[in-house]
Amino acid sequence: MAQLQTPLVPPSLVSNSGFFLFIVLLTAANLRAPITAIGPVLDNIRATFGLSASAAGWLNFIPLIMFAALAPAASWLGNRAGLEKSLWGGVCLITLGSLLRISGSEAGLWSGTLILSIGIAAANVLLPPLIKRDFKNHTAKYIGLYASTMSITASLASGIAVPLARAGNAGWFLSVGIWTTLPLIAAIAWLPQLKKTKRPAANIKMRGETRLRNPWRSVLGWQVSLFMALHSMVFYTLIDWFTPFAQDKGFSQMTAGWLLFVYQATAIIANLMCMLALKKFRDQRLIGFIASFAIFTGLSGLLLAPSLALLWLIIAGLGAGASMVTCLSLFNLRAGDHAQAAHLSGMAQCVGYGLAAVGPLFFGILHEHGGDWSGPLLMLLAMSLLQLIIAPLAGRNKQIG
Repeated sequence: MAQLQTPLVPPSLVSNSGFFLFIVLLTAANLRAPITAIGPVLDNIRATFGLSASAAGWLNFIPLIMFAALAPAASWLGNRAGLEKSLWGGVCLITLGSLLRISGSEAGLWSGTLILSIGIAAANVLLPPLIKRDFKNHTAKYIGLYASTMSITASLASGIAVPLARAGNAGWFLSVGIWTTLPLIAAIAWLPQLKKTKRPAANIKMRGETRLRNPWRSVLGWQVSLFMALHSMVFYTLIDWFTPFAQDKGFSQMTAGWLLFVYQATAIIANLMCMLALKKFRDQRLIGFIASFAIFTGLSGLLLAPSLALLWLIIAGLGAGASMVTCLSLFNLRAGDHAQAAHLSGMAQCVGYGLAAVGPLFFGILHEHGGDWSGPLLMLLAMSLLQLIIAPLAGRNKQIG
């Protein structure tokens, strides 16, 4: 008589509840806003601490390099300590880092940025496999909601940064410090889930689990990772450098901030549209190609007709939003189970954010040595052209194995 098999991971007792979804989305809300709130007020932060332009650039570089360096360790931790406990630790670090950043000291600024980046790095990697594990029948839907939540808070953080900084005597401390609230609420909300989780995934052995290939040894794993890298490089470079670019083209600092808001808010529409499209298509080749072409078109417009920046950022934002949802979905669609999804997520974010981190750095170097914006924008165009080639390869309907 056949025996019942032990499930690979005992589902959380509240995994299908609305409250558990709320916690997931609340966690997602903390994964971009603490970073995008910095760009529009970077000059204000420089003035407070007397930072040089190159030193201030590290405030943007640290998060991305931490995302890359810690991604494999985060997937290892999630598969051994359990996803819930690891995610709770991540939001606690985001809370601590956010508080240190507004402590008023330069040491607090740097240590806070480092600590919150570590927390975000962990949550970046572990939320997609959590969704694969607990929302198996609605993966595309909840990945779309997760991405939309990140986009909403990221765009809001950019849009309100300058107005809040000018609203009172607190200056940029208010526009950056307001984002300490969400991770604190998330850390508290996770507490009941820690008690109800039975066992971490790594403690449960399943027949055939060891046969799943390591994504680092898979061509498909590298294609997914490069897709992640290329669209992330363009996104974070625009977030970091659009404001000075726009000011050189005649836009005010506040207008540039709101244009960044539009860029990221447009991504929300793309998140939702892409979520529906992912459910209808057998593979993701066409979706990935269209998203990549939109980014290429938007960058071309900024190079050739910067006065129409609003139009080009809307087009590029649609491409960025669709690329992000597609890439997050690929972590699950190309994996055989949630443990392999965690490994692929760790790999893709290690490679992706590692390459994305050098994007703003090289963009700044090219601008400094060239004296204009044409060379840096041509570099981004080359990256988006490469994404056009990689996207259909990563989008094929197959698994790593």
